[in-house]
Amino acid sequence: MYNPDYQFVIEPEHFNKYTEREMLQYCLGATMYMPGTKDFAPKILSCAMPGLTTIVLCFEDACPENQVEEAEANVHRLLDTVTDAVDSGELDADKVPLIFVRVRNVEQFKHFGEALTKKQVRSLCGVNFPKFNSDNGDAYYSYLKELNERFGEILYGMPIIEDAKVAYKESRLDELLGIKKILDKYRDLVLQIRVGGTDFSSVFGVRRGVDYSIYDIMTVRECLSDILNICGRNNEYIISGPVWEYFRAPKELMFEDLPKCGLEDYLMKRLPIVNNEIDGLLREVILDKANGFVGRTVIHPTHVKFVNALMAVTKEEYDDACMVLGCREGGVLKSSCTNKMNEIKPHTNWAKRIVNRARAYGVIENEGAYIRLFAINEG
Repeated sequence: MYNPDYQFVIEPEHFNKYTEREMLQYCLGATMYMPGTKDFAPKILSCAMPGLTTIVLCFEDACPENQVEEAEANVHRLLDTVTDAVDSGELDADKVPLIFVRVRNVEQFKHFGEALTKKQVRSLCGVNFPKFNSDNGDAYYSYLKELNERFGEILYGMPIIEDAKVAYKESRLDELLGIKKILDKYRDLVLQIRVGGTDFSSVFGVRRGVDYSIYDIMTVRECLSDILNICGRNNEYIISGPVWEYFRAPKELMFEDLPKCGLEDYLMKRLPIVNNEIDGLLREVILDKANGFVGRTVIHPTHVKFVNALMAVTKEEYDDACMVLGCREGGVLKSSCTNKMNEIKPHTNWAKRIVNRARAYGVIENEGAYIRLFAINEG
């Protein structure tokens, strides 16, 4: 939408909150947080940020406690406005970003939920649950299920695993197994699992710099690794990457000389592409993909198109995935590019993930095409 002249090998599919869960969980991409007090309705109605796929209106960290009721009222108005615009034909439903709210706690979730109407729920995709743990998790999902039954609609929950009990090694495994048990109970209402890299870092009094990644912070890396291990097996749940907190103030990002070789060659050899802040984000997203994360939280509009662009699938990856899924006999096949082996059974889970990512983000010609996809200034 922000780069309409770009030619995909296979176009991304359209989606909205009613897309089947198995596909929708891959579609969130760059999920941007903003204060619940901000009136974002005019930007949604005017499609002012065409690359934005998911927004979270926050009642927690981004909202002072004394403004929570004001923020709730603001979000209720926004949802009414968006639904009215879709019903009147003023706004295409496929151009409405997936809208979530991040509540403060179970009590505030219930206060917000009691004022919801069926009309508003039609434009609300779900709720993010902060500091999600084995003690509060069932209460969150139990009330979410109640709302779904009340309205006959679908509202998803997204737990944010960022609690200190997961950060501490001695309690982590039991806590994650307790969380997983709750998620399995409410599987159909779990859209994604989100992780709190900043909160984990805070526990240990560390903060990653712009020139290295969250994966270089050993204590945080262990937390993320164990979350993937417990919750990401066999593609059971899609887990999104943590926020990247660095940005450069100007929105203009100049691409006068595009790199002539692969994106990863530049980023891993520390050759500059955009600027330190964006290059660091790109480097971290590449590591996200290598580890199995899909999409990530963002806090700045300039990050959106970079995260979403890098989620696209190259033709080589897509062809390999289709080869794996198309073979029923098992065994080993030479890849379409004849540069690797495709083992049918071991690569099946990977292939399913690649095909779903391709549906959500499209298929591009090769790695160099990533840069052509995001190398455009918006507005």
